[in-house]
Amino acid sequence: MEMEEGLGWEGDGAPEPMDESWWAAVLQDEGRQRAIERPKVSGPEGDKNEVHGSPEDWAWAKELYDEDDTIDLAVIGYNRGGLLVEAKSLRGFIPVSHLVAVEPLNDDEMRNEQLSSLVGQELCLKVIEYDHERGRLVFSERAALAGPGTRAELLANLQPGEKIKGTVTNITRFGVFVDLGGVEGLIHVSELSWGRVRHPADVVSCNQELDVQVLSVDRDQGRVALSLKELLPDPWATVEDRFKIDQIVEGVVTNVVKFGAFVGIEDGLEGLIHVSELGDGNLLHPRNVLCEGEQVRVRIIHIDAEERRLGLSLRQVPQAEEEGTEAEATSEHPEAPIPF
Repeated sequence: MEMEEGLGWEGDGAPEPMDESWWAAVLQDEGRQRAIERPKVSGPEGDKNEVHGSPEDWAWAKELYDEDDTIDLAVIGYNRGGLLVEAKSLRGFIPVSHLVAVEPLNDDEMRNEQLSSLVGQELCLKVIEYDHERGRLVFSERAALAGPGTRAELLANLQPGEKIKGTVTNITRFGVFVDLGGVEGLIHVSELSWGRVRHPADVVSCNQELDVQVLSVDRDQGRVALSLKELLPDPWATVEDRFKIDQIVEGVVTNVVKFGAFVGIEDGLEGLIHVSELGDGNLLHPRNVLCEGEQVRVRIIHIDAEERRLGLSLRQVPQAEEEGTEAEATSEHPEAPIPF
């Protein structure tokens, strides 16, 4: 992030428009995760990832996907990411986040114990990902709870701006997957809160029920983009009514960078102390003055609600003013001890 002229700055962590590049980045991250979790299937030549199963069985799997039908399949194995099921001559995968009775726990030993107990059982499932060319067949027990045919109906009826309930099924560093009742939507990390989110797990938890707003629906690709923050008050909408230039406020340092420090004034409202407003004299780095998590008193020197920018100053809160504030507090409460 580079500084502009004056007190302006580029938005730190601002959400990108939800175009194909946004989705491509999300799907690439998701693909890396699933590649780690999903069991690898090696072809007879070893290095090549050949597709197993007869063409007739792949056609059968595609029909299951297109019809959004349910099927009972036997569990034949597991790994840390989920279960392996037998689907005629095909092998399918069920991610942990799509299993009803298994929590995506951090404890590997407990998760493996839960997964191993399901080997040999039959589960009612739906196909949620079908890719014959890449040999990918992914099932979901959670999606099957909605019954046959619900995915197409839900996708057809979902509209941008609509408020809908869902259940968190998976949490990744780039966002949160939410089951909407047969269709899985994504809340990108930038849509979880108006404030800074270090990791989505700090905001939501697995199996949590949420009210979310639909941002966009791609019916051809089955993609639904969701937002949690759009249902929350935007603190920037009223910032100019609630704060004034020269007002002294308290906040917590959220991030220290080479050109200054960001300070959280309230949830979703951050301002920047430019390096020139940290103090008098030459500073090698803002970290010489402030550290993350530190509570500070700052003066508001710039407000731009439209650009979502709040300029703050540390050096313009002189020691004399702090002493004056303490004196006023003492005069209001004469019983308070006089500081030495």
